[in-house]
Formats: sequence, structure tokens, C-alpha cells
Amino acid sequence: MEKNKVNGLNPDHFNESSPVQNLDQFLEFTVEKATNIMQAKAGSLLLLDQETDHLYFKVATGEKKEEIKKFKVKLGEGIAGKVAQTGEPLLISDVSKDSRWSSDISESIGYQTHSIACAPMKIGDEIIGVVEIIDKLDGSPFRENDLKILTEFGELAAHAIGNARKIVQVNIENQDLKEELGIKYQIVGTSNAVQKIITEAKKVANSVASTLILGESGTGKELLARLIHRTGLRKDKPLIVLNCAALPESLLEDELFGHEKGAYTGASSRKIGKFELADSGTIFLDEIGEMSPGMQAKLLRVLQEGVFYRVGGNTPVHVNVRVISATNREIIKELEDGKFREDLYYRLNVVSIEIPPLRERKEDIPVLAEHFIDYFKHESGIQQLRISKDAMEKMVNYDWPGNVRELRNALERAVVMGNGKEVLAEDLPISDSKIKYPGMQIGLTLNEALNSFKKEFIKLNLKNTDGNRSKAAKVLGIQRTYLSRLITKYKLQDS
Repeated sequence: MEKNKVNGLNPDHFNESSPVQNLDQFLEFTVEKATNIMQAKAGSLLLLDQETDHLYFKVATGEKKEEIKKFKVKLGEGIAGKVAQTGEPLLISDVSKDSRWSSDISESIGYQTHSIACAPMKIGDEIIGVVEIIDKLDGSPFRENDLKILTEFGELAAHAIGNARKIVQVNIENQDLKEELGIKYQIVGTSNAVQKIITEAKKVANSVASTLILGESGTGKELLARLIHRTGLRKDKPLIVLNCAALPESLLEDELFGHEKGAYTGASSRKIGKFELADSGTIFLDEIGEMSPGMQAKLLRVLQEGVFYRVGGNTPVHVNVRVISATNREIIKELEDGKFREDLYYRLNVVSIEIPPLRERKEDIPVLAEHFIDYFKHESGIQQLRISKDAMEKMVNYDWPGNVRELRNALERAVVMGNGKEVLAEDLPISDSKIKYPGMQIGLTLNEALNSFKKEFIKLNLKNTDGNRSKAAKVLGIQRTYLSRLITKYKLQDS
């Protein structure tokens, strides 16, 4: 008889959407099948509760099946208890002559047992329960072949329970992962701007329209793409992310479309590309504005026809992929300059969503800061961690050229390098880098005013470049030798 498969029963064929319900049905059918095959009057399956060391009746057949389910068997007690304790099957031809037999349950339900066969159920080395049959219909005792068949049914049932456990555990882990990713990739903010883009994203999610996300670096374009996918029609399908700026053209083509074995030196096997991996799901192409004209043409064909060829291949690959793209470039200017294809732009930009920079929604800074601190509390275990008033004020007044990403990194650095209790203003690696001119005085001649301005402006640039004259000259757009003459003229040698 095939291992883990008895009379057509296969424990691997479970409906993963409801593993517990399907398991119950499978176990009932298994015990009924075992009882019928061996022409027994009754059969039962008992599972071991590891916390109480008791066996309880999970499945029972026969005329007393409802009554017997009310009982429990202590580990080591009776035939079932012994089998569960030792892991060895038992065949008792006449229970009245066996000291291991306990008649308590039989007497309680008014049933006289004569012969019993009992086999363990194991997952690896763990004993999880037993399966047993009681009395032949013709009154004859059970034989060794009956015990052999029952043992296989026990293995079958144990395998089914093991599979169900795995499915349940995977479902739990998947749910935990989804919740964890939901927190990690959450868009945080209470400003009208943030609420507007979230609303727009949810509207877009319920369509298959290609979406172009615009915004500066660090504003959260990938987060928005993940939100669109997570709340959309394809949420249970894959989301594949690729940064187009990170790869040269040849490698980008390979990443997007894959390659065939032998396509080039080092291509020792076929590689599946990102588009193929995203089939029936979503692909997010970040920094699409960095893509070369050649790659733009190849991408356009995929969007138009849903077909591409792996590098070195002649077989067309058909895909159904929803495309979300993003760029931090001024894409309209790229179009005007001929650097980005107009036809590709309109393919990608069926719907566009623009994420405003953090400096334009400063009311979100405290909310974001507290969100990141809560995350770092959980990560570091420092539950008393807080942000000082001065630190919060410094963050709100800063313009954040790196946007939300810079804010998160600044706070993470402050947490790591700080006192472990409170984020202080001096812990934050940010400063106002804008050059501030002190202003003009009245009562000066035009020449005096010009000299005053030049002196202060050179001083500020030297300060901003930490005294590096070459850098300052480059910023000012003048020769370093000319800057040196001006420094001498205005007596700024110590600046």
C-alpha cells in the first residue's frame, strides 16, 4: 500500500482557504473508511493534549459515537493511553485477559468490548494521538494484518494533521507579514495633501490604469505604489519593484525581461525577468525618467502588446501586468527636451499622482516623527524614548531637502547616538544650510554698498564650504585666484 495514501485517500489535497474545516471532514472520512475496510463495529481517533496529558475523542463511529466523545483518556491509561505513551501499536484479541485494558468507558456507555486494535499517530518523533477500532462485526478477533492496515491509516491521519498545521501556520505568518508590511509601508500624515493623495491612490487601485507617481526623492513614491497595489484588485498577486536608475541599460533589460541560457557569456541558465515574475500582478518601475531611449522603446512595446522576448530568445512571452511608475524628474521638461518619449509618457501617465515635498506639509512632521520613534522603540526595546520640545521645533523649522527619508534617517541616527531616553536637538544631524545675508545698510554710496555685499557674501560662502577656497570659488562661479585676491582685499584671511 502506498505510504500516506490508503484506498485513494490523499492528505495532500486540502483546500488551503479552510484547512481546519477540511481536516475535520478528512479525519471523519478516514476513520469511517478504516472501520468499514476492517469490518469493525466502531472506530475512533483520539488526539493528545500536550498541556493536560489527556487524549480526547476527535472522531468516533458506531452506535455509541456521541456518548463516547464526552470522555477523555489519561496518557498511559488503558490501551489507547499506552499506545500514545509508548508510540507502539497494540493488538488485543481478548481485552478481558489483558491487564492494560481499562473498562471504565465501556461500562459507562454500556458497551462490552471484546477485541481492540490501536495504532499511534506521529508527526516526526512527536506522538499526536491514536486511531483505534473495536470488535469485528462477525465476532472474530482482530489479526496482525488488521493492525498493519490500521497503522497506515494512523500515518495517513497524522500526515493530514501535519499538512493542516503547516497551512494554518503559513496563513498566520502571511497575515503577520501583511500586518508588519502594512505598518512598515504605511503612509503617515494628517495634512490635507496627504489625505488627498491617499484618496486618489485608493480610487486608482480599483482600476488597472497605468499610474505615474511624481515627487522629489524621499517623498514616499514607493510607499504610494505599495498602497495602490495593497488595496487594489491584484492585492493577492505579486508586486515586483525595480529601480531603473540603479542599473545600466544592458543590465536593466536583463532584469526586466530575463534571458535564455547561453544568451551571453555567463548566462548558464534561463533567467526569469521582473515582468514575467509580475504576471497577473503589479510592477513598480521607480525612477523611470532615468531610462535610456533604447529601453524606453522596448518598454513601450510591452505596454502596447503585453509581449516581450527574453534576451537571446525567440519565443514571445505574454504577460498581463499592471504598471506603476515614478520619477523625481521634471518629466514635462524631459519631454520638451526630447529625453523622454511622448508616446511612452502617455502610456505610463493614464493617471498621475503628485506627492508634495515635506517642506510644503510641515504639519505632518510631528506626526511622522512620533511614528518613527514608535517604530524605533519597538525595534530597540527602549520604551521610554521620547522627542524633546527643542528637537521637535528644530525638525519642524528645517526644510528637509531629503524629505521623509531624510527625516527617518536623522531620527534613527539620533536614537542610536543619543542618550537612550530623549532625542535632543543636538542629536539631530541637520542644520540650516541656507546662506543668509545679514542685510544692507543705508547711507552708503553704491560702490561702498557693492563692496560691503561682496565682503559678506564671500564670507558666508567660505563659512558654508568650511573655508575651502576651491569649493567656494566654484559656487561663486569665479577663478580661485580671483577669490584669493578678493579675500586679501577684504581682509578675510581668517574666515
